[in-house]
Amino acid sequence: MALDDTSLEIGKMDLGKLYRQETFTDLGLGSIQCLTPVTPDGAPDSERKAIFIGTAQIMTAHGPIPVQSEIKAGSIRAACEAFPQAMQDAVKELVEQARQIERERQGGIVIPRGGRLELP
Repeated sequence: MALDDTSLEIGKMDLGKLYRQETFTDLGLGSIQCLTPVTPDGAPDSERKAIFIGTAQIMTAHGPIPVQSEIKAGSIRAACEAFPQAMQDAVKELVEQARQIERERQGGIVIPRGGRLELP
């Protein structure tokens, strides 16, 4: 089926929720995005606070896994200082999510080698 671009509907940008995005990095450990609120004409919007988002990768036996978390901070300096704890908290959350998925998997139907169906 071919894409009919006449039926493609794209919504409008919300002019009340615009942010300018800047990325800060030490070229090693990770990066911090600073989302600075702006008005529709691009001027800083002092009515809203900046949002900081930290990004890093953890190495596992199966390869790198991206980790991302909002950092509660009022400046890039404070965001850099809070970065390690924010990433540790994000990793803990990922591990807990993985454990929950594993618990849900183990609660399913088990078929032993003999071929008989056993319900937990």
